[in-house]
Amino acid sequence: MYYIGIDLGTSAVKLVLMEETGAIANIVSKEYPLYFPHPGWSEQNPKDWYEQVIAGLKELLTDVDKSKVSGISFGGQMHGLVMLDETDEVIRPAILWNDGRTIEECEYLNSVIGKKKLSGYTANIAFAGFTAPKILWVKKHEPENFARISKIMLPKDYVAYKLTGVHCTDVSDASGMLLLDVKNRCWSKEMCDICGIEESVLPQLFESYECVGTVLPEIAEELGIPSNVRVAAGAGDNAAAAVATGTVGDGKCNISLGTSGIVFISTKEFGVDKYNALHSFCDANGGYHLMGCMLSAASCNKWWMDEILKTKDYAIEQQAIEKLGENRVFYLPYLMGERSPHNNPNARATFIGMTMDTTRADMTQAVLEGVAFALRDSFEVARELGIQIKTVRICGGGAKSSLWKKMIANILNVEVEVLKIEEGAGLGGAILAAVACGVYENVEAAAEKIVEIVDTIKPEAELVEKYEKQYAKFKQIYPACKDLFEVLTE
Repeated sequence: MYYIGIDLGTSAVKLVLMEETGAIANIVSKEYPLYFPHPGWSEQNPKDWYEQVIAGLKELLTDVDKSKVSGISFGGQMHGLVMLDETDEVIRPAILWNDGRTIEECEYLNSVIGKKKLSGYTANIAFAGFTAPKILWVKKHEPENFARISKIMLPKDYVAYKLTGVHCTDVSDASGMLLLDVKNRCWSKEMCDICGIEESVLPQLFESYECVGTVLPEIAEELGIPSNVRVAAGAGDNAAAAVATGTVGDGKCNISLGTSGIVFISTKEFGVDKYNALHSFCDANGGYHLMGCMLSAASCNKWWMDEILKTKDYAIEQQAIEKLGENRVFYLPYLMGERSPHNNPNARATFIGMTMDTTRADMTQAVLEGVAFALRDSFEVARELGIQIKTVRICGGGAKSSLWKKMIANILNVEVEVLKIEEGAGLGGAILAAVACGVYENVEAAAEKIVEIVDTIKPEAELVEKYEKQYAKFKQIYPACKDLFEVLTE
């Protein structure tokens, strides 16, 4: 039988066709537009997502036995605000996770409502990307659209609705809305009141691996698949990627080096750090996870290579880097502001420490090390909670760099495990679909069967010591620049 994972990303949807064994039978990617109607704003048309999902499914299933398709599920970009009217038509373009228009709304939530109350209601505080601040923004700036709201959902859930007719979401994705009582896995009445919405406008909650329904008859006919294909709720992109890396259970850690950088720590017990520097979310496995999210990770290297150095030869540029742990140049990786642990949309990327003998390689090294140091910032918060992590699994485009993986192993002083198959949220979605169809008893059993480690990078004592001294310098730079960032963005 076949299981389909739909990874609804920011620039494209990636569809993965998986066999029961976990083998990948086919992969298809379809792009769609991203709109920036004002500086700092980021939007997409939900109809574009659905059209490309259908086109992608048709291509994915070319030359395979469509009668063997058994389940579909999702991983998806988180936090985006999708609003439907009473006829289930899209009211306005979706406001995305990387949209920065809600600074005033976040200030209201964190300062007037108060971080302590927010954390009590939802286990988190307000960040510019979260959904609740976006609702408040629409309420203030587009009252005519706010008045039309009949349903609010997240990006992947709009696709699930179009496939099944069910208004649904899962607890991992809903955790990033600032509307969910994460500890009790239910909607927060207090947050609904603060946002001025009824709980009835929010979708039904499911665990990620639970079946929400079957594909609509007309969809099954159009795609040529059975009408009893089960659709599972799926998960937010990072929770789905964690499934694909086997980061499920207690005390496991995954690092994602994608556009954003993620430190994802799975845990069976609910917990919140005292500074709310890490997100405390529900997991795709019925448990919880702590997550540090930096907004620019591999995208820093892409910016440096593509826009500044004007080259696509990433590997050649890294070959010139020789002396690890001895660079005198440092880089703050805040191209899009920063979320974890600083929660500062005004933070900016910064080079410091250049001299007349600074080389091109030094600058490239600083970019790679700066991202790794910023990941360690979130790691340190987890350590303060008493979480001791000795091994991490790594995924994302940046994980293709052996040098970057070596830096991370030594800067974090952990063993870095490399996966045989690295298809992220798409594979995670397919695994969740298989669990919903009863192929595996639970998510942990599925991950144990499917996920395979092919290499381990171990830290080196001498390098660890050097990087310890470098990190001590790095972590002084942001506090020194913080006030200046506020001036620069006025």
